[in-house]
Amino acid sequence: MNKLEKKLLSNLKNLNPSAQNSLLDFSDYLLSKENKDNVQLAPEKPQQIPRPPEESVVAAIKRLSQSYHMINKSGVLDQAAQMMTEHMLNGKEAQIVINELEVLFSQKYQLYCDEFVNK
Repeated sequence: MNKLEKKLLSNLKNLNPSAQNSLLDFSDYLLSKENKDNVQLAPEKPQQIPRPPEESVVAAIKRLSQSYHMINKSGVLDQAAQMMTEHMLNGKEAQIVINELEVLFSQKYQLYCDEFVNK
């Protein structure tokens, strides 16, 4: 418990029950006000950055990461690294890997939208 939390708890304990309830009501009010100010009403839309001709796999990953900046990148980048390995070590054609990357990012965006709706 940090210093602020200790002070708040000490103050709460020293108040009479009616004042404790008032403090709790006020803290609930502050939380609800803060949450209303920060509520995002709809999922963020991806920024559509056009796919340039002759794009490399690395450039595609950067472009898609920028386009879909709102999605959690941890799982996406693991899968993207596997796709990059297929391209670099196994000679899989860049255009095919980029198409697969676009599908991957699109699927992760759809999951983001689904999670947003189900909150």
